[in-house]
Amino acid sequence: MPTDDTSDAASPGSADRFTAPERTGHRQLSRPFDGRMLAGVASAIADYLAVDVVIVRIVIVALCLVGGLGIPLYAAGWLLIPDQGCEWSIATALLQGPDGY
Repeated sequence: MPTDDTSDAASPGSADRFTAPERTGHRQLSRPFDGRMLAGVASAIADYLAVDVVIVRIVIVALCLVGGLGIPLYAAGWLLIPDQGCEWSIATALLQGPDGY
């Protein structure tokens, strides 16, 4: 069967299939000061994904209990997610050193 390459281009919505959807509001992943229990990683993820923080905390605890993956993931989140109002994460500040470059 011959393929018709022009049929996909003419169908409605076919161009949108390969482009990223436009975001209506820009959300930044940052660890808030309010609602922290430890370092604010679960609160940051919950705020960014717009889910309840309890769900994120349960997932992190479950990952800790099932193989211990939650501990390094939480530590990575603490190092890589900046505090609310800060541009840089802890890891970025450590890599840049005292001179800032």
